[in-house]
Amino acid sequence: MVETASLLLDLEETVARGNPESCLRAMWHATDVLIAGTYSEDQIWTFGEIIGRLAREIERTSRARLAGRLAASNNAPYKLTSQLASDDCIDVASPILRQSQRLDTETLIACAKNKSQQHLLAISQRQTVPEAVTDVLVVRGGNEVVNSVAANSGASFSNSGFLHLVRRSEGDSILAESVGLRKDIPRHLFHQLIAKASAEVRQKLERERPDIGPQIHRVVVDVTGAVHARFGPASKDYFLAKRTVAKLHERGELTEDKVFEFAHSLKFNETAVALSLLCPLPVDVVERALIERDREPALILARSLNFCWPTTMALLFLGAPNYRITAGELERLKLDFHRLDVKACRGVMAVYRSRKDEAGSGPFQRPRNAI
Repeated sequence: MVETASLLLDLEETVARGNPESCLRAMWHATDVLIAGTYSEDQIWTFGEIIGRLAREIERTSRARLAGRLAASNNAPYKLTSQLASDDCIDVASPILRQSQRLDTETLIACAKNKSQQHLLAISQRQTVPEAVTDVLVVRGGNEVVNSVAANSGASFSNSGFLHLVRRSEGDSILAESVGLRKDIPRHLFHQLIAKASAEVRQKLERERPDIGPQIHRVVVDVTGAVHARFGPASKDYFLAKRTVAKLHERGELTEDKVFEFAHSLKFNETAVALSLLCPLPVDVVERALIERDREPALILARSLNFCWPTTMALLFLGAPNYRITAGELERLKLDFHRLDVKACRGVMAVYRSRKDEAGSGPFQRPRNAI
């Protein structure tokens, strides 16, 4: 402790009286001592203030070297680390953005929002990238950035982040493959990805992920020829949702209000499991009904459960591409919903359940006497 205090005093004197050459030597000496030692956060802060003052006037090559030295150190001062990460020169910022575990999320978000694509690429290559940061990268990043972060197993994505990835993967086979290989992708977004993916991408996914190969084969073709996968990867989120909803069902608490709450909160897994228990139908059939381009299966399913229009509308938005429906389309769907007869729709569901094990059984069909 005494030696450290003495060293810091000497450094302070060098800052105050030294010439540029002595200041530079003092900076490297202080950096070496900091990296090699064990210090309290208060001492690290003091080192950071002194090194920061010594480094204020050094040229770019030396700043880049300093950043490289501090990037892998657990003693890197927070303030100095943030300053180096925010440097406009990518040679300086890159090692910190890629490696430093002393860099706070707020600085990463600020850099992702305001710095160059090279800065964003460095962030995308971090060992871990939190959701709040990837939310910015998938919107602001160019193709190289988005492909990089999608392939990073240490990156975490929100539902919104995954939605942007799926949207941007259209026409980009490399990105589609990276997104499809992620085990944390929500099931309904995996459906959308497969629906838009090329045959080449689906074949690559089968080779790389043998566990989902058979699932990709179980697809159905709608009237426009688009392909929807019946199943997505068995994600941890899905099994948690299944357990949570099953407990509600056992306690008699799985009501229409609960389904509305799930759908309105864009909780696709919980909504699909809830509907499959209430119908009852296999969860893959329910998932398919929710995301069908022809929205009639979703209407029939909701009407058979005697759901009100607000609940049905929440289900329709949940399954719609990008969660969007035009005002004109929504009005047409509302009219169709009110024309459907509850008893007839329940009859359709009963017929479907009776033949659900038949190979190639298609989606629900509008009953003749439903309107």
